[in-house]
Amino acid sequence: MAKELKELTSRAENYSQWYQDLVIKAGLAENSAVRGCMVIKPYGYAIWEKMQRALDDMFKETGHVNAYFPLLIPKSFMSREADHIEGFAKECAVVTHYRLKNSADGKGVVVDPAAKLEEELIIRPTSETIIWNTYRNWIQSYRDLPILINQWANVMRWEMRTRLFLRTAEFLWQEGHTAHATRSEAEEETLRMHNVYARFAEEFMAMPVIKGRKTESERFAGALETYTIEAMMQDGKALQAGTSHFLGQNFGKAFDVTFIDQDGKTDYAWATSWGASTRLVGALIMAHSDDNGLVLPPRLAPIQVVIVPIYRNAEQLAQISAKANAIVAKLKTLGITAKYDDADNRKPGWKFAEYELKGIPVRLAIGARDLENNTIEVMRRDKLEKETLPCDNIETYIQSLLDDIQHNIYRKAHDHRASHIVNADTYEEFKEKIEEGLFIMAHWDGTPETEERIKNETKATIRCIPLEGDKTPGRCMLTGQPSACRVLFARSY
Repeated sequence: MAKELKELTSRAENYSQWYQDLVIKAGLAENSAVRGCMVIKPYGYAIWEKMQRALDDMFKETGHVNAYFPLLIPKSFMSREADHIEGFAKECAVVTHYRLKNSADGKGVVVDPAAKLEEELIIRPTSETIIWNTYRNWIQSYRDLPILINQWANVMRWEMRTRLFLRTAEFLWQEGHTAHATRSEAEEETLRMHNVYARFAEEFMAMPVIKGRKTESERFAGALETYTIEAMMQDGKALQAGTSHFLGQNFGKAFDVTFIDQDGKTDYAWATSWGASTRLVGALIMAHSDDNGLVLPPRLAPIQVVIVPIYRNAEQLAQISAKANAIVAKLKTLGITAKYDDADNRKPGWKFAEYELKGIPVRLAIGARDLENNTIEVMRRDKLEKETLPCDNIETYIQSLLDDIQHNIYRKAHDHRASHIVNADTYEEFKEKIEEGLFIMAHWDGTPETEERIKNETKATIRCIPLEGDKTPGRCMLTGQPSACRVLFARSY
């Protein structure tokens, strides 16, 4: 384990390689035999499961229910909504045949040309089309509305340049798809779920986010409005951590989803969709971790507390085990996930390094002297600080300590962002600041032409038009034309 830590590239040396090293060495994921796809290993999946549980509870608190729709979508469905197909056409994987057969030389299998599908099927890049085709059968009256459905699923978007968790051809996510009787209800739903994502990011991921609207060119394909939460990673790049889309009546019209309203008139249903994916695991890593390994917020750590025994003989181990197991039992009654690691195939020093690498929030150690003094060593991962405390009521102290660690990790990330976000009033100033890895608030004239030029010349994009903050009008930093407010620019993942 010490060797693995030594081989972990530092953030200052190469941030991108540090991230890749950490994902692999902490046992979160690895590349698969399928190009562009990843294997999520048990520890990485355990983090995703914690995210799932928290988000799923939040969705259900707001009235949503889970369902599941097909992985395969008829190609004709994708052409119903013009903007939607334009946005996803280049990323679609297509199923053309349904059977294989042995090759003539007997050395393998080939696609059976006689098994060609009458209509090709698309492996879902997102599910609006298949779901709205289904909603047509479910909706006849305003009494059938709203429909508030979420789906936990995998999707496929053919990516050429991939990075574990952040951008893979196949990834896991949740996608909410709701139908409403009025525009105002759909818009309210869009903002409600936008706020859910922001609350999850800040309260569970300990990751401060900026809430805002996407520009027209950055909206989801087929949306009238897209809301996003943007987070700053430690290298100053932005990561889009969740989006919520107001789809208007576009999909209602495309799939002829009509209903009789309270006045007896026929209208098209109003739609929203919203989603967050396993790239949140990547965000969690890059927002908080350090050169020693992962730093996990306690609310998302698969194991919150680990206890390591330090002993010379079996008698000492038996005494330590009795004390450690009692502590684990009490922690579990408080809802804290704890592990006692008494495996004899690794030395304590190796275990300390391993749990540091894996980001366990609190590590406890009990040795012979602790048995004599009724004490225990407590190490918090976020600060790498140790202290020796009495064993009595240590569980209550740890419960409070975990809360403090959660808040401290958030404060650290918040302070980092605050010190790396600046205003720029001229294009020259902007180009200098963007090279420093900063978030930049600058005026923009609102045209896609200016937005595209800035992107091409600096690799910075408008991450969002913030919903809160300085709304003072000004002049575009590039063209000098009037600007309604400052927008957020950054380079991004």
